[in-house]
Amino acid sequence: MIPLNHVLIYSFLMFAIGLFGALGRRNVFIVLMGIELMLNAVNIAFIGLASHLGSVAGQIMAIFVITVAAGEAAVGLAIVVSIFRNRLSVNIDSFNLLKW
Repeated sequence: MIPLNHVLIYSFLMFAIGLFGALGRRNVFIVLMGIELMLNAVNIAFIGLASHLGSVAGQIMAIFVITVAAGEAAVGLAIVVSIFRNRLSVNIDSFNLLKW
């Protein structure tokens, strides 16, 4: 069995890589992939803690997070495709739809 601190360190590193991808890039697809990576890191932490504590609460929470992530990916990609059709760019700097 893998020790809990190895699982949490792996989850933290994966979350940090996702955070860097979400905040440090200008491509919308890279930002969405960074957000998905962060959600998967949280799932790994939930499941690792649930396995360590011997309960299923973390696994149930991970299923809810996966469901939310699937919805977020579908809606996010639909919005990006819609904006790309109008702006012909997926660069975050070119999205000024909410500015006056």
